[in-house]
Amino acid sequence: MRQIHVLAAGLVRYADALTWQRDLARSRIAGTLDRDVLLLVEHPPVITLGRAARQVHLRDATGIEVVEVERGGDITYHGPGQLVGYPILDLTEYRRDLHWYLRTIEDALIRALASLGIAGERRSGYTGVWTGGRKIASIGVHVKQWVTWHGFALNVTTDLAEFARIVPCGIPGVEMTSVEREGGRGVGAVRAVVQGFEQAFGVTAQSVQSFDVDRIDR
Repeated sequence: MRQIHVLAAGLVRYADALTWQRDLARSRIAGTLDRDVLLLVEHPPVITLGRAARQVHLRDATGIEVVEVERGGDITYHGPGQLVGYPILDLTEYRRDLHWYLRTIEDALIRALASLGIAGERRSGYTGVWTGGRKIASIGVHVKQWVTWHGFALNVTTDLAEFARIVPCGIPGVEMTSVEREGGRGVGAVRAVVQGFEQAFGVTAQSVQSFDVDRIDR
């Protein structure tokens, strides 16, 4: 079974995490990194604009950093209480199919939510994970030479009022939710995601290095 190295790094500035994952991806492409990595972090408040972002979807940028990035998708918000995952995977060792990759991330998150007591679901025509018609996880990825970076954001104890700053993922009228709001078990979000990833991708977490995950794993 394939192995993946998991790093749960706690609160990390978005710019630092972006540099980190780009460096890991370059090393994976070059072959100097011989294993896949799942980087799990939490960010201070930041708004990110993907390749499909429209300026009209940014409603209020007052007092918050806004970053344009190479991932797919539209606009999203990251902040405290949100578990953000950046898988650095060589898809040549899985399946060279971007749609398969997106659906498998959704599957991993649905499995994680199930272990937290929440029924996750897909929504036809969209990427991400919903529950009861409300969006609980967003996904936006980038792939180069079949190596992935960027990834997903799962709302655990996120301040949902912050999403009023944007049109989340460019979907008019979408309602955002969180594990906390849905009455899920907030304990073990990191472990739930790692286990969901193992099951969906058929990998084993070789090691989990956890530095400070109290905010999203309490």
